[in-house]
Amino acid sequence: MASVLVVEDDANVRTALIRELSVRSHVVRSVGTAMDALREVTQSPPDVVVLDLGLPDLDGAEVLKMLRGISDVPVIIATARDDEPEIVRLLNAGADDYLIKPFSIEHLSARLAAVLRRSARSGPTAELSVGGLHIDLDRREATLDGAPLELTRREFDLLAYLAARPGRVVARRELLAEVWRQAYGDDQTIDVHLSWLRRKLGETAAAPRYLHTVRGVGVRLAEPDPRP
Repeated sequence: MASVLVVEDDANVRTALIRELSVRSHVVRSVGTAMDALREVTQSPPDVVVLDLGLPDLDGAEVLKMLRGISDVPVIIATARDDEPEIVRLLNAGADDYLIKPFSIEHLSARLAAVLRRSARSGPTAELSVGGLHIDLDRREATLDGAPLELTRREFDLLAYLAARPGRVVARRELLAEVWRQAYGDDQTIDVHLSWLRRKLGETAAAPRYLHTVRGVGVRLAEPDPRP
């Protein structure tokens, strides 16, 4: 059972989603505007948001941007727009999944279950440490040698995913699927985020300490070599 916030301006669609998700034991709240959605997420955070893009007061893409400024709640975009560049843009902007209308309730339920599985955190893995790097997954905070790191949401997700697999080379395709939540995309997106992350870790691609690129394969996060 999960707490689901449905953000949808069509009253008929909203009613149908509430009914079907409730039958499947979810606790469902719904709103019809962007401002109400932001208020709900702030005051009573749900486990997941199902967000329509065609809202009367703000475009859903702007709502997603605002949501990412205040919360890490998983967001599933639900819309009739099927333009591929738009889908990629929204996934890169922080959406966790994307459904094109019309869709079946079974399809939505499967996507909800997948997103909730990915966002679930168990106690033993709530904190990660690699060398002087420490990551608190619950608080979404990271420190390097005791100093806090100011990371964007995507930078934190990327760092946490790599730190949970220390010493392992993680393929770019896996990063796209698990961090960006997309099956396809531009490798340059990963390179840009790695570059920003390296800068904040005080290293460069030419002189790595934690993040090591394996050409043609992927990237590996490892404890720095103690030798000078």
